[in-house]
Amino acid sequence: MVVKACKGCGKVMEMHSREYCTNCYKKLLWKPISKICKRCKRQKPMHAKGLCAGCYNFVFYLNETKRRNYREYHNIDPDLYEKVTSKCVICGFDKIVDLHHLDENKKNTSPDNMVGLCPNHHKMFHDFRYKTEIVQKLKELGYKVPEDVKLDFKE
Repeated sequence: MVVKACKGCGKVMEMHSREYCTNCYKKLLWKPISKICKRCKRQKPMHAKGLCAGCYNFVFYLNETKRRNYREYHNIDPDLYEKVTSKCVICGFDKIVDLHHLDENKKNTSPDNMVGLCPNHHKMFHDFRYKTEIVQKLKELGYKVPEDVKLDFKE
């Protein structure tokens, strides 16, 4: 590459092409190829593999993003999170599984305190009408549910 003044901005730097720096070349001359994205079906500039930039990042970096979020927002090792949420401990459902803290303290990330529940059983645990039933099933399965977990509105 040649070092000289850019035709667009006048800065002395390495020239990308046609005597323009990289920034000016992209602003003034570069025309991205616009095609229909394979995933979202919108007319957008292509990134790679027939996908727009947003779909490409979603498809190829989704798992890495999830793993980073487990560690950053939940303070849980990603491998432990995946192990705990591999299936619902009550019904065995393995498509969508939520992480539930048995003592309902999200800061307690001990493996003994975490259990995987499908969305239905997780919602039932937090609904006072069904909480006793779910707590009883968890106890039958050998989980240590703290005794101070409120099972109804009575004090």
